[in-house]
Amino acid sequence: MIIEIYGKDACSQCEMALYKAQAMVQENTNKLTYKKLGVDFNREELLEQFPTARTFPQIKIDGVSIGGWTEFQKI
Repeated sequence: MIIEIYGKDACSQCEMALYKAQAMVQENTNKLTYKKLGVDFNREELLEQFPTARTFPQIKIDGVSIGGWTEFQKI
């Protein structure tokens, strides 16, 4: 499983998603990429990948957008 998290600074849900993803990587052979707003992407690039995004984080698993922290908790 490849997990991509698009987050930003001072975002508690981004931190929780990153923590959970790191635990998933340690337990299995999952891969994790964390991308930060203003460093790895800008708002325009975010909206190109996630046209309906209105919150952070935005998460992809195996290249498919699953939503944010609420959806990631269910995995």
